[in-house]
Amino acid sequence: MPSPSFSAPTGPDQLRFHPSPWPVFNEAYASSDEVRPAWQRLFGSLSRLGPEELALRTDNASRIIREHGITYNVYGDPKGIDRPWEVDVIPFIISPQDWKVLEAGVIQRARLLNKLLADIYGPQKLLRNGFLPPSLVFSNPNFLRPAHGIPVPDSIYIHLHAFDLVRSPGGQWWVSEDRTQAPSGSGYALENRIVLSRVLPDEFRASHVQRLASFFNSQRETLRRLAPKNRDNPLIVLFTPGPHNETYFEHAYLARYLGFTLVEPGDLTVRDSCLFLKTLEGLQQVDVMVRRVEDNFCDPLELNPDSYLGVPGLLQAARSGNVAIANALGSGLGETPAFFGFLPGLCKHLLGEPIRLPSVGTWWCGHGEDQKHVIDNLDSLVIKSAFASYQQKPVIGGQLSKRERERLVSSIQKRPYDFVAQEQVALSYAPVLAQSHIDFRPVVLRVYVSAGKNGYMVMPGGLTRVAVSPTTPVLSMQGGGTTKDTWVLSNAPVRNISLLKAPWVHTAAHRVAAEIPSRVADNLFWLGRYTERLEDTVRLLRCVLRRISSESSADPGSETQLLAHLLKSMNLYPENLSESFGFDEFRDYLLSLVFNLKTRGSLQHQLQGIRQIASSVRDRFSLDTWRILNQLQLDARARAGKLPMVATMNLLNTLIVDLSAFSGMEMENMTRGHGWRFLDLGRRLERASNLAGLVKTGFWDKNEVEVMLEPLLEVADSVMTYRRRYFAQVEPTAVLDLLLLDATNPRSLAFQLRILKEHLAQLPTEQNGRRPAGEIDRLNKVDDFLHKLDLRTFFTQQGLGKLRSKSNPLTTMQHELGGISEDLTHRYFTHSVRQVNG
Repeated sequence: MPSPSFSAPTGPDQLRFHPSPWPVFNEAYASSDEVRPAWQRLFGSLSRLGPEELALRTDNASRIIREHGITYNVYGDPKGIDRPWEVDVIPFIISPQDWKVLEAGVIQRARLLNKLLADIYGPQKLLRNGFLPPSLVFSNPNFLRPAHGIPVPDSIYIHLHAFDLVRSPGGQWWVSEDRTQAPSGSGYALENRIVLSRVLPDEFRASHVQRLASFFNSQRETLRRLAPKNRDNPLIVLFTPGPHNETYFEHAYLARYLGFTLVEPGDLTVRDSCLFLKTLEGLQQVDVMVRRVEDNFCDPLELNPDSYLGVPGLLQAARSGNVAIANALGSGLGETPAFFGFLPGLCKHLLGEPIRLPSVGTWWCGHGEDQKHVIDNLDSLVIKSAFASYQQKPVIGGQLSKRERERLVSSIQKRPYDFVAQEQVALSYAPVLAQSHIDFRPVVLRVYVSAGKNGYMVMPGGLTRVAVSPTTPVLSMQGGGTTKDTWVLSNAPVRNISLLKAPWVHTAAHRVAAEIPSRVADNLFWLGRYTERLEDTVRLLRCVLRRISSESSADPGSETQLLAHLLKSMNLYPENLSESFGFDEFRDYLLSLVFNLKTRGSLQHQLQGIRQIASSVRDRFSLDTWRILNQLQLDARARAGKLPMVATMNLLNTLIVDLSAFSGMEMENMTRGHGWRFLDLGRRLERASNLAGLVKTGFWDKNEVEVMLEPLLEVADSVMTYRRRYFAQVEPTAVLDLLLLDATNPRSLAFQLRILKEHLAQLPTEQNGRRPAGEIDRLNKVDDFLHKLDLRTFFTQQGLGKLRSKSNPLTTMQHELGGISEDLTHRYFTHSVRQVNG
């Protein structure tokens, strides 16, 4: 078969296009030398760009993915659980004619499956009249008996459908999978669109690609209308299993994009048959739940008792009509593969029309004739569970040994109702950029349908999954597959659509702080503490490394010996490092604090904690803020190299810039609600405690104070302030005043206490309307200790004796600051003291 090539206007061939030689449907080529009309414009553009430019655009796509933090969690991956998302820079193109057929077919199938579930969880006429075998329902683990008879708003069970589509060698679209429970991928499809529209902007505009925003706008409005009450401003939550779920990125992304509150199981509770969100202000009733948890795990009280992912009583709340759940509990039944063979007859019966989009050929072994057909043709079939099961892998009959085949046939004959067989589908092939040429690989298209009271809307695009290689049709993300953006072309220019309301639509001003789940406040609080702890550690290590870099390798010097004691104030000095360390030993330990994940308290260890906790609240951050957090992680991957001290200092300087950027985004871009307040509370508490520890360590010995003054100013980022103010050599009393008592210095202890008082005064009150006393009493105690310090007697023998005693005022301050953190945790996060309300 010839390999057509496209050339740039001048010069030799730049890209070689290799159509698939196999007897499959080629999405881009009608024949060996005929490009399909929908692909011609794109191929011409790719040829003009050339291999080098396409490689640059691929790198640009990867950079955008890293900056956006687009990940897919893969358990057991040696590279880490959160694998970067992959998207090919060549989109999957669907012509307007093909799309018209697909759109009508998936809408019909969505209507059909919804009516099927409405009958099964309602009157069950289809079972009584013989249209569907009762054994396919009542023995199905996805049929939830407790969900039978539960009222569903507008009789819509599946608000978001997903269908996996494949193309036969003859060009016919088939449905290979129905996703009716908690379909994933729509958020990834949106991110793919953002990436491709940026790396191929001219091609995107010229191709008249239909936009995706209208689909999400329709979906959001549909969910708003589901609310049993309070439809003007319903509380809609997106229910996720948590950060370790494989598609958690999508959950957080969609929650932020659609304006919903992302919640985990611990954020919710059921009281009086109503679902509530546990917030700092008290319990807030939830109107609509968009679930991403499998329905059997949603309620351990009535469903799976071993589930830790559910909310006890959720089914009763739905049964009472007090919360709408999308998709409805029990909708996972629609994913049953054994239903495929019955859908054509059901379509004629329920909709009065022939099915437009057929399923992949499927035989249920519970039928005698079908079972015989399966056993006789086992070599050409794929054997699956009759019921939707992600634990049981499909078995390809033609790959079985004689003994394996006999065992499988015996299992089918013993339990025929548990098995279905499907024909092996020769997937269509689409072009993929592979180094300097375009390869062709198998693809599967997932399309999405949103159901509402007034009809159905299909996302004009979808998520196209691509196999690992032309000969290895593994399309799963866990298996290393990649994805494509899906371009549905239009015959005319397409206007931009935004999720924001039109400027002429009146919206009442609403300045009430959004509900903050206690878990979110807890995570933000500790994110503030961890980022401040990391910054303080970086500044301390930079200070020490700067001084030892000029020391003799034989003698680290008295100053370095003293600076090592500062590490103790941050719990960074290991017990196995002797007081009389050698230069090489001390230097190697400092480098391990920068680069070694296994060293306790190291930068890498702290960054890992920041990554984990930030991921759990990523829906609370803007894209720019998340980009900074990603950059922080990327910059920290640097290694010492051949010039360890130079590389280390450069790394520490870069991390300071990244942390300052995050602090700036926090202060300038976050609204002053409780989320921001707890983030800053954590930062201020950590800074105050660390500063008290540093000063205490630096002034431990009167004979060593002179050496410690400038390092203290440097770690506290107050060198320039001191120099501008005093124009003199550093003097102990002036340094103490600047670091402890000067409320105009944003790095001083007094400044932190003032900000902490302001924050505590704005936190939710107790049930009697009073402010929480414990934290405020502790803070006042710290403030009293601070202002009773007499700097004139600080260096007397009596003053230094107090520093070494258990009644050391700085130690007392650290203890009380730690107590404030514990009080906040008990009162607002774990609620082990009196509950708060709004």
